[in-house]
Amino acid sequence: MMSLLPDAARTIQQDVFSPTAAARRLARLARQALIAEAELTPKPGLVDRRGAGAHTDLSLDVMRRSSLAIEPYFFQMALVARGVVPSSALREMLALIGRRAERAMFAATGGSNSHKGAIWTLGLLTAASAIHDEHRVPATAVAHTARAIASFEDKAAPRLVSHGDVMARRYGVAGARGEAVCGFPHVVNVALPVLRHKRQAGAREEVARLDALLSVMSSLDDTCLLYRGGQAALAAAKEGASAVAAAGGTGAALGRECLRQLDERLLALNASPGGSADLLAAALFLDAVELGQEHVQADASPMEVRHGND
Repeated sequence: MMSLLPDAARTIQQDVFSPTAAARRLARLARQALIAEAELTPKPGLVDRRGAGAHTDLSLDVMRRSSLAIEPYFFQMALVARGVVPSSALREMLALIGRRAERAMFAATGGSNSHKGAIWTLGLLTAASAIHDEHRVPATAVAHTARAIASFEDKAAPRLVSHGDVMARRYGVAGARGEAVCGFPHVVNVALPVLRHKRQAGAREEVARLDALLSVMSSLDDTCLLYRGGQAALAAAKEGASAVAAAGGTGAALGRECLRQLDERLLALNASPGGSADLLAAALFLDAVELGQEHVQADASPMEVRHGND
């Protein structure tokens, strides 16, 4: 049947729904989710607009540069995943692209590990979203597909393991791979419900995002915390995050005071909940994918809670 669209309108429509345009959109959402997470302020122990948190080799500028440097690799992951099904071949291709993304990250940051965990998490979710080949995809469906991809082994994986892998084995926790193989439960069942509940209750966006982050921190066995501060740091993060929630969340005065105390405690322990931050970025990405958004807006009005060592 002949199309009734004018030539110009048909060209625009084809461009919007072309494989390249769809992959570019997913990569853009992934990059924006990473920047939105980095700019969210105030986060306990993490890089934000106040400073470097517990890190000595990172800054907000470095996090932004890193996000931009790895965006093209999210694009490649989305492009190779479109129109295929989860398989060993796809898993190995994504891993190959992921290792290239890591090299680009290190080049952009001068050797600092800003987003290694996020490359794994958002890479899987970007590819899974591309497999569905739709403008709006339920977060649960994307997570289910990402779980299927992660279940395959990467036969070409280097012998060297990450700090997260070492911590997962030492302490018997799931780690980033375990989270993916389980279908990202801390994203789908924890962060996203809190994010959306807070929005529906009228909370400001930064409050909704901070409360979502803290909900993850209160239950996740974060290998970044274990690596930097052991079980003491993990316990402090879980207890402190739970205290913020019990005090009414970051939108309440008492909750903000508890958040300040948690920030001070993590800085004293030189600990940073980087795994929880990656899962917040994943939640922001899946939220945008499910809603069919074109952009993930960054935090525009950070609350005034200073770092404990300021």
